[in-house]
Amino acid sequence: MQGDPIFMGILTLILLITIALAVYHGLGLSKAQEVDLLVWKSKIDLVKSVGLFGLIFGIFSELLGLYSAFAAIHEWGKVSPGILAAGIKTSMITTIYGVLIGLIGYGLWFGLQSSLRQKAHQL
Repeated sequence: MQGDPIFMGILTLILLITIALAVYHGLGLSKAQEVDLLVWKSKIDLVKSVGLFGLIFGIFSELLGLYSAFAAIHEWGKVSPGILAAGIKTSMITTIYGVLIGLIGYGLWFGLQSSLRQKAHQL
């Protein structure tokens, strides 16, 4: 099971960026002496936004894959249901990966939001 290598590579890069941003801002928040809530909220929201971009990019990649599959079906004429099902299954891999990235982004964002609230109450 694999999706298009280009789209999967881009999605992997988005995942790594999401994790790196969360780690970077999480460490910065833990070391911060003073907490400006608006500044830190915007930094933390970037993690959620990049994760959401991964979700949207995964769906976009699936749509491009489906478009290509349907264009090929149109060109060839009749296609067996098994081949059609395999094409649709393959096109969904990027969507599943994008959803996973989105969930990871939201999970990290939720954890950072919780840390920000705790840090703000401590100071």
